[in-house]
Amino acid sequence: MSNTQATVTAYLALQKKTTNKDLAAEWTLIEELHNEKLWNELTIKLVTFVRHESLQDESALLQLYQNFLSTFETKINPYGLIQILEVVVDNISDKAEAIEFLEKIKDKVKICDEAVWYLQVMQGNLYLTNLNDLNSTKKIIEELRDVLEEAGFVTPVHGKYYMLASQYYRRVGKHSDYYRCGLQFLGCSLDDYPRDQWAQQAFFLGLAALLGDGVYNIGELLAHPILESLQGTDNVWLVDLLKAFNTGDINKFNDMKKIWSKIPDLAAQEVKLRQKISLLCLMEMTFKRSAIQRAISFTDIAHETKLPAKDVELLIMKALALDLVRGEIDQVAGVVNMSWVQPRVLNRNQIAGMASTLDSWMGSITSMEKLMENRAAEILTN
Repeated sequence: MSNTQATVTAYLALQKKTTNKDLAAEWTLIEELHNEKLWNELTIKLVTFVRHESLQDESALLQLYQNFLSTFETKINPYGLIQILEVVVDNISDKAEAIEFLEKIKDKVKICDEAVWYLQVMQGNLYLTNLNDLNSTKKIIEELRDVLEEAGFVTPVHGKYYMLASQYYRRVGKHSDYYRCGLQFLGCSLDDYPRDQWAQQAFFLGLAALLGDGVYNIGELLAHPILESLQGTDNVWLVDLLKAFNTGDINKFNDMKKIWSKIPDLAAQEVKLRQKISLLCLMEMTFKRSAIQRAISFTDIAHETKLPAKDVELLIMKALALDLVRGEIDQVAGVVNMSWVQPRVLNRNQIAGMASTLDSWMGSITSMEKLMENRAAEILTN
C-alpha cells in the first residue's frame, strides 16, 4: 500500500469512529465511493457533505483536504473541486493564507475556465470583505469583466461575479456601475439570493438608480419583483419616488421631499436629482406626443419641469448631448422639434399611451387610404 493510500485509509478509519451513527454512515459511503473510484458521485457527495456541522472548523476542513481530497483533486470535476474548497477557504482564519491557498489550486483547475473564474471571484471576495484591499479587488473585476461578457452564455459564475462587482462599486461610491452590476446579478442569481436580504438590496439599487450618472432607464428596476420586498418596510416610499422619476413627475418629487431628504446621500445631491428628473420629464413629454405633435414650446417645458424660462434651452441641450432625445432647437420660435426619444422599459400607463398613439396612427392611415380610393378616379382622369 502506498503512503498516500495509507494516509487516506487511516484518515477515513478515524472519521468512522465517531459516535454519531448517521455521520459514521456518511463517512462509510464516502469511503466506498472513493475505493470504487466513482469520482463524479464522490464529488457530488462532498459538495454537500463538506457543509456538515461537524466539519465547520478550520482544522477539520484542512485535514479533510490534506489527508483526503488532495489525493484525488486532479481526478474530479474542477468546478466541483472549487465548490468544495469554497467552504474550506471560508473557515481559514488567516485570509491572506486563504488567498495563497487558492492561488496554488489555480494550476490544478486551469483546464476548466469556469473553475478558474469561480476561484478568482472567491479571491476577490476575500480581498474586498476581509482584507479591504480595493486595488486587488478592482484588478480581479476588470480581468473578469471582458472574459465573462465574451463567454457567449451565462454560467453559474456570472451571478457570483456581478455580486462581487456590485459590492465593490457600492463601496467606492460608483452608483451607476453598482446599479448596472446589481441588475445583472438579479438577472442571473435572484433565486439563489437569500430572501431576507432582498429588501436591503432593493433599497440600495433604488438609491443607485436615482444617484447614478447616466441611469435614465429606471423602469427596468421598477419591473423587477425585488422591489416588492420593500412593501411593509420603512423604505416603501422609495418605490413611489422611483415611479415619479420614471414618469418625470416633478410635483410628486417635490411633495415627497420631506421623506427623501432624510436620506443623507439624496439630500446632498438634490441639485443633481432635480436635473435628472427634469431630463426625464422632457423625455416623457416627448414620448407622450404623437409624431406630428413633436414641436414642444419652451413655455410648455418650463411649466412641466418647473424651471425658469432661461434654463429651458440649457436643459434641452443637455438632453440632446446625452442622446436622451433627438431634435432641433428653433430659438426664434422658442420651440424644440423632437424626432426621437431614447427607448426605455415602460410601465402599464406608458404602454397604454403607446397603444393609443398606435391607434391614432392606424386611424390616420385608414383615412388616407379611403381618401386615395375616393380620389383615384379623379387622379387617373387628370
